Amino acid sequence: MKAIIYCRVSTTKETQETSLKRQEEELIQLAKRYQFEVASIIKEQASGYDLERDGILQLLEEIKDKQGQAVLIQDETRLGRGNAKIALLHVLLKEGIRLYSISNNGELQLSESDSMILQIVGMVEEYQRKLHNIKIKRGMKRAVNQGYKPEKNLKNLGLHSGREKIEVPIEEIVRLRKNKLTFSEIAATLRGFGYNISKATVHRRFQEYIESQEV
Repeated sequence: MKAIIYCRVSTTKETQETSLKRQEEELIQLAKRYQFEVASIIKEQASGYDLERDGILQLLEEIKDKQGQAVLIQDETRLGRGNAKIALLHVLLKEGIRLYSISNNGELQLSESDSMILQIVGMVEEYQRKLHNIKIKRGMKRAVNQGYKPEKNLKNLGLHSGREKIEVPIEEIVRLRKNKLTFSEIAATLRGFGYNISKATVHRRFQEYIESQEV
């Protein structure tokens, strides 16, 4: 298994460099103990309360690129502190990353409070997904009830099955807008029919149409 070593100290004081070096050496030994292949070693000097850290952003990029299946840290506070720690733990665990720490001498054991918070965050995300799906269904139903016929209005529907439809005919946005749908509902409705479009794009396309008509 490939592992990414992440080391952090909170300040740039020279005395902290010794701690950073010690973390690296101990984590390399931890990797050897579990026969991990070290994919990379990330070290940084920054506050754990800050999410905008070069090192942590590099770590997330490498995880996204599947460069490692495990992350080795001194303890969970090295990832971050406060809300930043919870956010990063949630992202890593959601990606299926296994966390190993020196403090646990093996796989990281979360505290009862951290586990509870992560469960709540997971539940909130699940309800957000449900609300998003409900919003899409509501927009589609409202559009159809007001006479919108996707099988006739959306050109080339069914062609190139499985590919994302990036372009959306402006006439469909205008038609839905005239049916009193909000920009958010229009975006949700069109996404439900396979068009990858955001609320901001819908609003921009509509404004461009209005400006062109005025000209």
